[in-house]
Amino acid sequence: MRILLILVLSVVLAGPAGAGEEPATLEALSQQITNLQKSVDAYRHRVDILEKKIDDGLWFDRLGDVAVIDKVRLFGPPRWKENSDTAIGAGNPVKFWAYVLLPKNLEKKEKLPLLVFPHGGVHGDFSTYYTHIVRELLAQGYAVIAPEYRGSTGYGRTVYENIDYGGLEVEDNHACRQFMLDNYDFIDGDRVGMIGWSHGGLISLMNIFAHPDDYACAYAGVPVSDLIQRLGYLDEDYRALYYADYHIGQQVTENIEEYKRRSPAFQAHKLQTPLLIHTNTSDEDVNWLEVEHLIQALKAEDKEFEYEIYQDFPGGHSFDRLDGKEAREIRVKVYRFLARYLKPARPITSTAELSRAGYVMPEVYR
Repeated sequence: MRILLILVLSVVLAGPAGAGEEPATLEALSQQITNLQKSVDAYRHRVDILEKKIDDGLWFDRLGDVAVIDKVRLFGPPRWKENSDTAIGAGNPVKFWAYVLLPKNLEKKEKLPLLVFPHGGVHGDFSTYYTHIVRELLAQGYAVIAPEYRGSTGYGRTVYENIDYGGLEVEDNHACRQFMLDNYDFIDGDRVGMIGWSHGGLISLMNIFAHPDDYACAYAGVPVSDLIQRLGYLDEDYRALYYADYHIGQQVTENIEEYKRRSPAFQAHKLQTPLLIHTNTSDEDVNWLEVEHLIQALKAEDKEFEYEIYQDFPGGHSFDRLDGKEAREIRVKVYRFLARYLKPARPITSTAELSRAGYVMPEVYR
């Protein structure tokens, strides 16, 4: 938006292109602004694609010593909202990428538990931000698949505008589970879990609500839980991501039921899967009261689950994804919960074990 504003101001301040020319009409200026907006959007997507290609290389650089890394092309259900039902390709499955990350020191007879690990962000991607967490998971003996589901950044405008937040993106993630079972015979189908933070936490929740028999457990960290409440306390730019024409296309007040359908707090009655929820009262992104609504809804349905509300914990929204000692202590709690149901070969039970697993150290110190 800053780039667009600079360009618009330059057009306005420049005035007529030459002596004797009439100033631009309001209609002409409006068209110029529209054209500039399209140019800026196209430029932003090209930058996202470049950043994604760089980050893909960093995955191999930062995890190549411990992981076998692949990137696979999958498909999920067709778009929930086609631009035209009669256009060529309408009704085709939506294609997307996913990262497959496997431990390098794999025992041939060893069956591995699987974690489906969706990224966060309304439009985000699975970046090397998660490097240390993935290292910790691989060290325990988990296989990981990380979907770049519909709406993810780094793949151009079409993928970006395929977004279906809290909708069919949930099925993209579920398709990743099935892909791993179909293509890797060493994955144990009875030991599949989900782990995610923020929007990834929402996707984890919605998956176990929709497919309770397919997951042994799930962890939801600072999960987006109530879109109606959330869009009430965030700003107009954020709300616009949802009522864009290619997304929901309506504001909350115009279609409350649609926003409820996409919110875990209103699906609490569906829980059947072991679940751990974490939130933080100093979260500057997903307000802890939003997560508390989910917790209270689960209690009202008399559901069994585990949760912890951290009080003003340093790090805000990222409080348990940081690399400090306090954050790692919380991750050990998460890993103990997952290990109870997924039984990895080398579970991490202390921060000392986690440090050795997650950070590159000379052999002499291991």
